[in-house]
Amino acid sequence: MKGKTQLGEFLQARRSHLRPEDVGVATYGERRRVPGLRREELALLAGVSVSYYTRLEQGQAPSASPEVLDALAFALRLDEPERRYLHDLARTGRQRPRGRRPAPEQVTEEHAQLLDVLGDAPTLLLGRCGDVLAWNHMGHALFAGHVDPDAPDLPDRRPNMARLVFLDPHTRDLYADWPSKARAVVGHLRLVAGRFPDGAALHALVGELSAKSAEFAALWADHRVKSHMLASYEMRHPLVGSLTVVQQTLGLGRGTSVVVATTPAGSSSRAALALLAQATVPTEPARTPARAATD
Repeated sequence: MKGKTQLGEFLQARRSHLRPEDVGVATYGERRRVPGLRREELALLAGVSVSYYTRLEQGQAPSASPEVLDALAFALRLDEPERRYLHDLARTGRQRPRGRRPAPEQVTEEHAQLLDVLGDAPTLLLGRCGDVLAWNHMGHALFAGHVDPDAPDLPDRRPNMARLVFLDPHTRDLYADWPSKARAVVGHLRLVAGRFPDGAALHALVGELSAKSAEFAALWADHRVKSHMLASYEMRHPLVGSLTVVQQTLGLGRGTSVVVATTPAGSSSRAALALLAQATVPTEPARTPARAATD
């Protein structure tokens, strides 16, 4: 996933999704051989030369300035996460010393305190690529009750949410609108790829999922970028039936995040979570997540 190649592929993909009528480009009824905008049309909208834009898309031009990138983002109608991703890809392609390897992912004492304070709210602590570093009892019960609850404590056995969504039939059945969840997962991985382009774990994960899931491969090739800070999902839980939760994701720095599932007070979904808590009472006292590190 080299920066220049990814930058060109992203520009081409986003250009192909824009229709001329979306941006006020007249076609005069002509037949077009390819979907979306032509290079010269996008270059005109962004205020750059056609030759420069062509070299940029082909990975043959010097890195674009922030001003040019913003102009391209505006012409392509990118939202804020997509605009940031475009800048990340451009930074990756510049000639600069290789950055440090991402810090090892670990569960700190502060992370453990956060999971404890959140109490009965289903909560996951996720690493950069969606590895579950820790979960509380309700996080495990809601999102992956069929998985060994102690799996996050062992780096080589940690569940990965992207793998679960695409490769695990239990997780696929959990989401009433699975395609929406799948798009969100891939869109987030695209953001991670922009921020950590040299991450070996991400390369391995994308390669594995592309080989094992045609649906993932198609979504990855589409170059959609999506921020997943707030999303509502209807879930069909095998123990308590249908409920709707709002998944709120809070960044904790260095790619680590906490995902909390919330429901409105007095709602049937809140009642379903209460029932799930009663149905899955741990046989032993809850343990503080063990500290562990992994590359």
